[in-house]
Amino acid sequence: MSSNTPTGKLDRILAEAQRNREEGYREKALKMYPHVCGRCAREFSGKRLSELTVHHRDHNHDNNPQDGSNWELLCLFCHDNEHARYTDQQYFSEGSTSTPTGKKVTHNPFANLAALMNKGD
Repeated sequence: MSSNTPTGKLDRILAEAQRNREEGYREKALKMYPHVCGRCAREFSGKRLSELTVHHRDHNHDNNPQDGSNWELLCLFCHDNEHARYTDQQYFSEGSTSTPTGKKVTHNPFANLAALMNKGD
């Protein structure tokens, strides 16, 4: 789709607004907190400061209180890990032994393994 269409123009405006909003709370978080990952405790400075991201504790990117209480600084790796854990938690809401549909897993492919191994004796 061309960026000259009304939809393309709107997409550009929204993307720019999103970048401006993110830069705003990121700059505030970097001023408020030490430049240390909240998970792995690595320190960041200079060019590597770009590897430090703002994580929203409640996973709501629209919740940006001025006191920074919903933010923590995480390195790229720890931030990705945190979001993967959150996604897994949402996907497997009943625990790791349930399926995405919520049904409990009852099949055990190794249930008769001992009997199969002793069969040749």
